[in-house]
Amino acid sequence: MRNRKTTKHYCMLLAGVMLAAAYPIYMGIFVFVRMLRDGAIPMETYPKYVIPYTPIALAVIAGVLLLPLFQKLTKKKALLPGAAVSVAMFFLAERLMETKILVQTQEFVPLESWQMSLCYVPPEMYETRTWEAVDVLLGGYSPSFKLHFYLISVIIILSLLNCVYGYMRMLLTGEYGRKKALILQTVTGLAFLGMCIWACFTAFYRTGELTVSAVSAVLMSAFFILLGVTAGVFLASFTLEKRRSLSVALPAILASATTLAMYIGEMCLLSGNLYRFGSGFFFNGMGALVLAPADLCVILASGAAVSLIAARLRRKPKHARNG
Repeated sequence: MRNRKTTKHYCMLLAGVMLAAAYPIYMGIFVFVRMLRDGAIPMETYPKYVIPYTPIALAVIAGVLLLPLFQKLTKKKALLPGAAVSVAMFFLAERLMETKILVQTQEFVPLESWQMSLCYVPPEMYETRTWEAVDVLLGGYSPSFKLHFYLISVIIILSLLNCVYGYMRMLLTGEYGRKKALILQTVTGLAFLGMCIWACFTAFYRTGELTVSAVSAVLMSAFFILLGVTAGVFLASFTLEKRRSLSVALPAILASATTLAMYIGEMCLLSGNLYRFGSGFFFNGMGALVLAPADLCVILASGAAVSLIAARLRRKPKHARNG
């Protein structure tokens, strides 16, 4: 760190990250202690969604702890190695917990399989739910369901690190050109994380049926759009001075592509199906295309929102300002 002020701000950021990560870290310690003691975690004492939040917490902490080193070694490119180490840490911790932790229901279930069941219904409904052949569990366990699970986790990690690394970079250089973008990244990142936590405890009020209620439909649509917006704002924060085709179009494309990837992850989870937000043409899949017009609107909405945001954030290139 270059001076006392910067060091002070870094210590405050680190303390804030450690405080925010305290409960996910506690959950991880709890499950490993129970595993060592009992060999499995009883379903009723399972900390909801210890994965992916404990691995996410470990990944972000690792990235923040290494921030001073990467700033010293790479100057402007500190986020790149920081993100690489954090994402690697996430996948290492995630895979370890998925395969080594067992949840005790009527039998011993690996944590990754138990987590899959929570994507259908929240834990408190697991035993009382009446499962039917037409339900979403149309196939057996498939690791492909984790596509959107990992996508969400990586975007949370990258958005949070972008805020921390960007803020510290501004303090070091005195260049505040990315300030608005980083503030917006903080808002979208924390809002998306909040929606993830909300979904963890409610599964957005789904019952396991493919056709969901109006409340579930609105919340799921907002979740998908916010996911894309968070990813798009991340890219937009780096393209502020590029020409419009790059600074606006690319973040918008990334936003829509991210939302589409989320839909693909849902298809993997639901064995080639999607949750339906209603009945009729607007909500039904279009022929061989599983996506419905309503789903396409959600995908396009995330891109449209980011294009508007990026256009407002965009700065004129330096040569244009000097000219």
